Amino acid sequence: MPHSISNPSGLHKPATYSHVATASGELVFIAGQYASDGNGQVVSTDFAEQVRQSFANLRTALASVGLDFEHVVQLRSHIVAHDSDKLAVLGKRIIEIWGEEPPTQTLSGVAALAYPGMLFEVDAIAVHP
Repeated sequence: MPHSISNPSGLHKPATYSHVATASGELVFIAGQYASDGNGQVVSTDFAEQVRQSFANLRTALASVGLDFEHVVQLRSHIVAHDSDKLAVLGKRIIEIWGEEPPTQTLSGVAALAYPGMLFEVDAIAVHP
């Protein structure tokens, strides 16, 4: 299956993974996006701000291959110290982006994520029309 791997401008250049992989020209896999700036540093300690920035970074990754949120078919979200307040923040953002028809989603509560200060991470699978 032919594929391509890329790291879009506007996102930091990771040392141990790539941000976007496209398979057979149709499926697009977006690596976990977190509240990072262009240097990979976490931009805020606020959970809601981390969710907002993570989805902004997801949009940047999607745009790098000509896609947007409407092309996402699956999300996987990871929340440090998951609770109902954090779930409400995420749910509000999902509805703001996708309305009444969000993509499939799996949510995992975790003890920690890859870097200190990370409270949220989201990865996605999208499909070219």
